[in-house]
Formats: sequence, C-alpha cells, structure tokens
Amino acid sequence: MSVPYETAAYEPAESPESPEEHLARLLGRALNSFELPDETIRRLDCALAHDSSLHSAHHSAGLHRETYRHTWLLPDGAALTLWELVHNTGRSGEPQHEVYVDEEELRAATARLPLPPDDSEFELPALVQLSPVPPPRHVYVPDDSADHARRLLRRAENPDRPGAETAALLATASAHQITQAFGRPCRAGRAGLCFSLYEHAFLLRDGREVALWEVEHTATPDGRHMCEVYTSEEAAREAMERRAAQLS
Repeated sequence: MSVPYETAAYEPAESPESPEEHLARLLGRALNSFELPDETIRRLDCALAHDSSLHSAHHSAGLHRETYRHTWLLPDGAALTLWELVHNTGRSGEPQHEVYVDEEELRAATARLPLPPDDSEFELPALVQLSPVPPPRHVYVPDDSADHARRLLRRAENPDRPGAETAALLATASAHQITQAFGRPCRAGRAGLCFSLYEHAFLLRDGREVALWEVEHTATPDGRHMCEVYTSEEAAREAMERRAAQLS
C-alpha cells in the first residue's frame, strides 16, 4: 500500500517482519512450540498485524529471565496473545525460549526457575533497578512540528478525532517524533486489508509532551486508504479492532 503523505517519515530503517514471519520465528526458537493447540496456530496464520513488548525481567548472579508479550490482530477484530519466556538457567547456560498461550502457564513455568518469581502485578521490577535515571522517552526533532500536527489533524477522518483544544495546544509544539507502533503497510489476511499504528509525540515549548495516535488502514467499503487520529493508544487499538470486525 502506498502512503500518500510523508512516506519517508513513516518508513522504519528496516522493514519490520510480517505477522506470519514473526510467528514462524517465535515458534522456530521455542523449545515447546509443539505443545501449542492447533487451533491457536490456525487463527494466527491469518493475522493482520502484530506487536511485541518486554513484559518483565530479572537478572541475578549471571542468571537472567525475561518474559515477552506477543500480540496479533485477527481478521475478526480479536487480539490473540502468546507469552514467551527466555532464560539461561539450564545446564548449558545458553538462552532457552519457551512459549505459552496464557499468563497462568507462563507464571507456572517462571516459578520453576531458580530465580525469584515476579511480583503480584507481574510488572518490571528488575528494569527499574537497572537505571536510576530513566532515559528520555523520545528523541525529538525540531522540524516545523506545529505544522505537522496541523496536517495530521486535518487528514483525520474519524468523527471523534481530537478537536480545537488539542489543535491549539499543538500549535505550540517545538519538536516531534513519529514511531511505528503496530504493523506495517502490507497485504495481510484478506487481500488488500492493511493496518498500521503510529505514535506522533510532540514536545511543547513549556517542556510538556503530548502524543497523538494515528491508525492507517484500508478497512473501508471500497478498500481506499483512510487515516484516523486518537488521543490515546487504547482508543486507537480499539478502532483497529472495530474496523477489522466490521469487514470480517
């Protein structure tokens, strides 16, 4: 799918994996992938987009454990998650990968390792300890950012797009950064159906940060390209699932 505006700003340095490629790589390195239900694999084979994130980690005396959340957007609008456990507690000391369908299975596998279990909220306690001064969330580029915000809001077609108050606030933007958060422009699932999610982070003159979330998709009756903009990631992801469900 061609992007009719600011193509260079939206393309990452290297094209990300397709949902199918990411699934194949995950299953290929997991020692227990054969235990996954066949129905789960069948559903993931037609995924439209995917997202991965570090969920928790612990490092102690040369041993380490990380858990990752891998989520796929399905054609019916549902989201399916696999949990990956990576650790080096085996005899060889080499990293081992395991994959699980739900969090309870992941918790049980984690509890068997010779490392402290995760806390009750299953967050990132170890990562907080690694760096006393958290790095900046964004690397901003001063590049006519107020005009970029204006054009972003102007091309949004969703009725609940940010209004005049947000536009006035972003008129004071001095820098911005665009990050691809989910998927990529590609043909996946149903022929021609594509989803991508971008975060547009703006730095205001008073030092505040404001983010808008842009959904690009072709889930329209005539298959045309459409842009929607939301003020939160949650609202943007809900829109992606809603659009996919409408055309499933």
